[in-house]
Amino acid sequence: MIPIRHTLPRRTAPIVNRALVIVNILTFAVLLFLGQRTEELINIFGYIPARLINPAAFGYDRFEVAATLVTSLFLHGGLVHLFGNMIYLWVFGGAVEDALGHLRYFFFFILCGVVGSLAHTMLFPRSTVPSIGASGSIAGVLGAFLVLRPRARIITLFPLVVYWAMAETRALIFLPIWFAMQFFNGFLALAAAARTQEAVGIAWWAHVGGFLFGALVGVAARVLARQRPAGTPAPTRGSTRDTT
Repeated sequence: MIPIRHTLPRRTAPIVNRALVIVNILTFAVLLFLGQRTEELINIFGYIPARLINPAAFGYDRFEVAATLVTSLFLHGGLVHLFGNMIYLWVFGGAVEDALGHLRYFFFFILCGVVGSLAHTMLFPRSTVPSIGASGSIAGVLGAFLVLRPRARIITLFPLVVYWAMAETRALIFLPIWFAMQFFNGFLALAAAARTQEAVGIAWWAHVGGFLFGALVGVAARVLARQRPAGTPAPTRGSTRDTT
């Protein structure tokens, strides 16, 4: 399933979300330009679970490893990886930024990525495979979107046998299906790791962890909006809203 856009009206310009997309694309372009140094830089700035557990064994300190929880969010392993992440961020991120506000959305994005990486670490603490990409953060965006805008319609491309079909799908259907796919693949990854004693290439549990954390933040945002005292002025641009 490839989301194209949602049908919600835009009330604020998603400046932070656009900036995040641009930074990710520019970072990828820089890595392409560097060529042979790409793998070295991914090892330095990518997040490695075993390095967090025992940083001294890798010649790092705790602060340096903690920094990779953030730097890894802006690295991608290929054009397909980048495109898949950015299309989801572009489609869903603006609405979540509109609900949370610009600054809160930025910190939310980073924190979802960190939580996702830590969820991956809990299941694969000895993994030495660099974990890169904004998938955990974007999963958090999807979780928040599901809670904050469940009735939104998503214009979606569906790959069929000989052609692509386009249809409108409720967020309440599209996003749980997406999450179920991540959860199922996560269990397959655990089974594969049990056989090979190595982590798989995709950090599925970072997606699961990020999504659940994002959904919790969405729930908190809705609760806070409902507790607003009677007579309080409507939210200003960029602040938390609930219009579903």
